[in-house]
Amino acid sequence: MRWRCFNICSDFCFRTLVLQLNSVQSICILRLSAIGDVCHAVAAVQAIQRVHPEAKITWVIGKVEAMLLDGLPGVEFVVFDKKQGRQAFKTLREQLNGRQFDVLLNMQVAFRAGLASRCIRAKVKIGFDKARSKELHSWFINRRIAAKEQPHVLEGFLQFAEQLGVTDFTPHWQMPLSDTDKQNAMKLVGDDGEPLLVISPAASKAERNWLPERYAAVAEHAMAQGFRVAISGGPTTMEQQLAEQIINHCQQPVLNLVGKTSLKELTCVLGLATLVLAPDTGPAHMAVTQGTPVIGLYAHSNPKRTGPYLYQEYVVEVYNQAVQEQYGKPASELPWGVRAKGELMDRIGVDDVIAMFDKVVREHRL
Repeated sequence: MRWRCFNICSDFCFRTLVLQLNSVQSICILRLSAIGDVCHAVAAVQAIQRVHPEAKITWVIGKVEAMLLDGLPGVEFVVFDKKQGRQAFKTLREQLNGRQFDVLLNMQVAFRAGLASRCIRAKVKIGFDKARSKELHSWFINRRIAAKEQPHVLEGFLQFAEQLGVTDFTPHWQMPLSDTDKQNAMKLVGDDGEPLLVISPAASKAERNWLPERYAAVAEHAMAQGFRVAISGGPTTMEQQLAEQIINHCQQPVLNLVGKTSLKELTCVLGLATLVLAPDTGPAHMAVTQGTPVIGLYAHSNPKRTGPYLYQEYVVEVYNQAVQEQYGKPASELPWGVRAKGELMDRIGVDDVIAMFDKVVREHRL
């Protein structure tokens, strides 16, 4: 009975609470991770800035993600380092002591983000609708965005912007990239007039990585079409080993940039690329912010939800086949965001990716 009363009261609050748009002077964004998601969130934040140019925006963000977005125009960053454990919450509370925001946009349903929101004072705390809420997310908010049928992650973030009067939902990005970042990227890749394919082969989980010999086969095909090929990635052992394996399967020279760029420089490299090939990983979305076409390789997550937003028609996927086999239903009849399980990336064939490469080249006249 108590739970039922709580839900009724909460629903009443969500229906009757009215945010006075003209009075919004201070906005707090809560999105801690990950790289791809914060790239999506930038589009929402900058849409809000166009409607509320005088509002002060503070973004509570993860440590690594802050390295990418540091210097974002008109945004103050407060770094939440999850590796500090309980100390991270204490530090956040101290950093925001004495401050109250007009509105908090809680764009992350993880329980850690919910606890972090308790450290943030705001008149209105907006979160996800019931269908997308989990990990007690509803306990930490007093207003919801509207339910939406099968939204992309970026579209979900733009719904938060809609709560603040945004009506233009065309995503735009102004990433904080300095002239030095761009110059360093240019030095790494050079500019001899040939088109450039950048392969960003590693995802955060190894099961999302395609096979090195198949990446190499696409690289060889691209080089036969007059492309230069570069491999990008971070400094981890897994990424370095994967790059070496790809290069060892190639008959022609490939530029290895793994571990040689900062996140900002990598963004610039992706912006210099003619085309990017990547699995479900942050650099795919970083490339989208630069307007670079992306061929996304998807097996475990629904590309309609997490694919490269502006280039979803260039995804090569086996996700739909996998969930049909595993759950006995098409993805459209399953809870939104359900993941396929197991070793699946080897189902993506080289011929399908090469065919998509050729399609992108034709359509963009690359």
